[in-house]
Amino acid sequence: MHEIERKFLVNSDAFKLGAHTSTRIRQGYLSTDPARTVRVRTRGKKAYLTIKGKSNVSGTTRVEVEEEIAFAKAETLLTLCLPGIIDKTRYEVKAGKHVWEIDEFYGANQGLTIAEIELATEEEDFIKPSWLGAEVTGENKYYNSQLSLKPFSLW
Repeated sequence: MHEIERKFLVNSDAFKLGAHTSTRIRQGYLSTDPARTVRVRTRGKKAYLTIKGKSNVSGTTRVEVEEEIAFAKAETLLTLCLPGIIDKTRYEVKAGKHVWEIDEFYGANQGLTIAEIELATEEEDFIKPSWLGAEVTGENKYYNSQLSLKPFSLW
């Protein structure tokens, strides 16, 4: 399966007014190799193991395989992860036919808020809400795997 997404910085908290869900997420990385990141995530009361391949040149598309796993297994795997567990709240905001996922980070990444949108094609049009800031698609430092290694507070 391929994932096509674009990432943007967020310039205000106005997105929270339109959020229809918010979920706390903790995630860690067993591998941060750009060719194959391996992530363990708890999202609310569910848990997932995700493997992502290297992004294409534009940074919009990459292979992604994700499986739901037992929550207790994820908690155990999180203890094996590299240092730098990501802690964030994910908000979902509908805009037109798409749903924006906005991540508000805590801990060493406090102060960073990123919005992502998944698309069917790289050329697909989408609504850009007023709270959307600069596009950072393809900028490696904004990947969660990189934020776990070099958090926003160290920039």
